Amino acid sequence: MQKFLLFSIFILLSSSLLSDVIQGPYYLDNANIDRDPITDIALPTGFEATVFADVDGYARHIAVRDDGTVYLALTVRMGRGSNMGIVAMQDTDNDGTADIIESFATHIPGTALQFYDNYLYFGSKTAIYRFEFEGDNILPIGDPEIVVDGFPEQGRHEAKTFAIDDQDNLFVNVGTPSNSCAEEFRTIDSPGMDPCPHLEIQSGVWKFSASTLNQTQADDGIKFATGIRNAVAIEWCDEHKKIYFLNHGRDALFLLYPEFYSAEDSAELPSEEMHILTEGADYGWPYTYFDHMKGQRMLAPEYGGNGQVVADEDKYQTPIANFPGHWAPNDMMFYKGDQFPEYFKNGAFVVWHGSWNRAPIQQAGYKVTFSPFINDMPTGDWQDFANKFAGQRVLENPADAVHRPTGIAEGINGEVYVSSTVSGRVWQIKYVGE
Repeated sequence: MQKFLLFSIFILLSSSLLSDVIQGPYYLDNANIDRDPITDIALPTGFEATVFADVDGYARHIAVRDDGTVYLALTVRMGRGSNMGIVAMQDTDNDGTADIIESFATHIPGTALQFYDNYLYFGSKTAIYRFEFEGDNILPIGDPEIVVDGFPEQGRHEAKTFAIDDQDNLFVNVGTPSNSCAEEFRTIDSPGMDPCPHLEIQSGVWKFSASTLNQTQADDGIKFATGIRNAVAIEWCDEHKKIYFLNHGRDALFLLYPEFYSAEDSAELPSEEMHILTEGADYGWPYTYFDHMKGQRMLAPEYGGNGQVVADEDKYQTPIANFPGHWAPNDMMFYKGDQFPEYFKNGAFVVWHGSWNRAPIQQAGYKVTFSPFINDMPTGDWQDFANKFAGQRVLENPADAVHRPTGIAEGINGEVYVSSTVSGRVWQIKYVGE
C-alpha cells in the first residue's frame, strides 16, 4: 500500500513535466462540487447546463447548422446501441431543451459530423458522405452523396473522423485495427511486425478534396501523416490555421511485458498526446510511445524497448501537450464565440470518453477539459471544465458509468453542446455569470 501511495504522489508530481492541472479563473473544484441532480454533471461556477435531449442510441459527434439546429451522429459499436444515422434537434422556445427531434440516414452507423459549404458531412466506418439541405427543413433533400469510399473494414478503431480546412481539403483519420502491431494480437512477448503492415492503408491521416464526389482512398487519397494509432479527436482551427488532433495511446504494457512495467506503470502510460497535423510527419506508432512522466518518447517493448530506451528524437514528432494514459480523447473543439468569458476564446475543449484499463487504480477520464492557448500553441496547462459524467466517485468498471462524454460542438450563440455515448444524452452549456 505504501508503494502504491508513493507511486501516486510521483505521478502527480511528474505530470507537471508537460501538462499541469491548473486552477484558472473558471476552474472546476472536483473535490467540493457535486453532480447537478437534474443534469448529472458538474460545471465551474457561473456555468449552467440543461438536458438538451435524451436520444435512444449510441451517440457520437455533434454539428450545429447556421440556423441553430443540432445534429447528432449515432452508431452501433460492439453490440451496443440499435439506432444508427443522424438525429436533428431544434429548441424552438429557447428553454435549453429540444422540442423537435427527427432522424434520417438510419441505415448508416457513423461518428464524425461537420457542416461545410452548406452540406453536412458524415463519417461512417468506411466512407465519408454529405447531405444537402434546402430552406428551413431540418432534414436533408435526396440521398446522401459519397465524398470518399473504400476505406478498409475493421473491427477496431473503425470511426472515420475528419477535419476540413479553409482550402477545401478533407483530412480523414484512418485508425489502426491493432494495439501495437504485434505478430500475435495481445499475446505476451509477441514481437512487433517491422515494417508494420497497418501503416500502408491505416494508422494515419489521408488527404482528399472536400468538394469532389466519388473519391476512393486507393485512387484519390494522399497519405498525409503516419504513425497515428487513432485520432478520433481531430479539428481544424480557423484562428490558428492548423489542424490539431489527439491520439489514442496503446494499451497493456504490464499485461504483455510484466518484466518491464508494473501494473501502476501501465495504468498511467502511455501519454494521450496532442499534436499539430503536419504533412509527411511520423507520430511514432507502433514503434514508440510517449512517457509524460519522463518527458520523452520511448521505444515500444515490441521493438526492443524496456521502459528505459529512448526513441530517435529526430524521427518522430513531439507532442505539444500530454495527458494521463487511457483517458480516450474522442473529440475536441476550439471555442470561437462570445457567450463564454474571453478566457476561453480560441482555446481547446477536449472530450474524454474515459478509460477501461487503469487497474489497479480507478478508471479516469469521463470529462471535458479546457486547454488555454497562446497564439497557436497550448500553454501546457489544462483544467477540468465539465466532470462527474461517470456518476460515481470511484469507478472501477467503465460499464458502471452513467454517461461517457464523446462529442462537442459550439452553437450559433456561443453555447456548447456535449454528447454521451452510453446514455444518448446531449447537454447544452451556457455561461450565466457569477
